[in-house]
Amino acid sequence: MTQPSADDDALNDARQRIDALDQQIQALVNERAGVAVQVAEIKQRQGRTDFYRPEREAQVLARVAERNAGPLPDQAMARIVREIMSACLALEQPMTVAYLGPEGTYTQAAVYKHFGHAVAASPHAAINDIFRDVEAGNAHFGVVPVENSTEGVVSHTLDQLVGSALIICGEVALPVHHHLLSHERDIGRIKRVVAHAQSLAQCRNWLDSHMPGVVREAVSSNGEAARRVAGENGAAAIAARAASDYYDLPILASNIEDDPNNTTRFLVLGRQSVPRSGRDMTSILVSIHNRPGMLYRLLAPAAEAGVDLARIESRPSRRQAWDYNFFIDMEGHADDPPVRRVIEAIQSEAALIKILGSYPRSIGLEAE
Repeated sequence: MTQPSADDDALNDARQRIDALDQQIQALVNERAGVAVQVAEIKQRQGRTDFYRPEREAQVLARVAERNAGPLPDQAMARIVREIMSACLALEQPMTVAYLGPEGTYTQAAVYKHFGHAVAASPHAAINDIFRDVEAGNAHFGVVPVENSTEGVVSHTLDQLVGSALIICGEVALPVHHHLLSHERDIGRIKRVVAHAQSLAQCRNWLDSHMPGVVREAVSSNGEAARRVAGENGAAAIAARAASDYYDLPILASNIEDDPNNTTRFLVLGRQSVPRSGRDMTSILVSIHNRPGMLYRLLAPAAEAGVDLARIESRPSRRQAWDYNFFIDMEGHADDPPVRRVIEAIQSEAALIKILGSYPRSIGLEAE
């Protein structure tokens, strides 16, 4: 009979320590959940409805990254803490989050990255449906794509922000890796590739090289592409890895995007403004008078106040020909004195200014 070696004894000791630590972690998580229930009871007695606090969660995750000593990377530790917070928040107030469906889209992935998996993710067929559902109170929050690092802005989201009363209360930066999904085992048998128009554009070079002559069909989302292809032969979808699981579609090729740093930015929409987190972004909508030098006069106050303009986009206003709305993202919160001075200076020059929201900036912990 073989005698246990020193390594066997060490392995058993390590396993026992893991079991003991698991027991402690479980007890602490449940203790945290009990405190969360107490917080909910206090807020209910006060008549408060702010169960979900974006700035509070951003601060917690920032501290997680700051104090993380490894060996787990910051992203992995943040995901664990995010899920704990998500489960505890569900005990306080179960939340519904509207997103661009169907299941398996990148927008759904952004929902889970930002809120954790304890929320009820509600798929919608179009971006305007998400706005309408949150405005009506049928969903607590909505998540919509706003720009891609390769293909630029999602114009429909910007256009919806013009007339909506919703407030931007968060952002998610999600690395996008496209996969070719199909029941066909041979790429040569595929006659049609289905995906969102932006995804087809993001994979153009790969498709030209590996699938020349194959018909490319644009649909409303990559999740919809996977749903359609799931019941067809001779067709493939470009979609997220999650869509492969949802629709039981094998992956024929992975990471087929032309830019390996391809990233999509999503906005979280709600009905309540967000206090300062200490690391914020403010988005505004501005319409200016069509006079010489107006764009300079619009941007100059930010330079004078030392406020960084992270992004500026223009969209036709649809009021008259060659009339534009400008969407501006600036670092800082609207309650910060420098940002407030910039907004006041712009307001004195602009025909229209609308604060779309101040919200915690993405800190990169969403990365996969």
